[in-house]
Amino acid sequence: MSDSISITGISGFGYHGVFEHETKNGQAFFVDLILKADLAQASITDSLEDTIDYGAVCDLALKHIEGKPVQLIEKLAGNIAGEVLETFALVNTVLVTVHKPQAPVNVEVLDISVSIERAR
Repeated sequence: MSDSISITGISGFGYHGVFEHETKNGQAFFVDLILKADLAQASITDSLEDTIDYGAVCDLALKHIEGKPVQLIEKLAGNIAGEVLETFALVNTVLVTVHKPQAPVNVEVLDISVSIERAR
């Protein structure tokens, strides 16, 4: 199967991190998703019921970004991936990338991200 839905750059403000200043001050996070699913029926029927409501997927990801803090972006990505699979039966595989461009590291970087892929 080669059908997929890609969502890039879901942005939100969260309080995830290992350090106290991260959990106190917060920072911007960005999430990208690739949802693998059989979209053949939707390509025929032109019906939302036969595909994945990507608006609902975006809301789900934002809920995690802005929700209960976790220490690691690995955990954040895993939480998002798990709920996508639980919520959207049509999704066979999900790839979640969490970007933390303001990660507290000792060198200047454009971005730090973690990608997690989960499948049924």
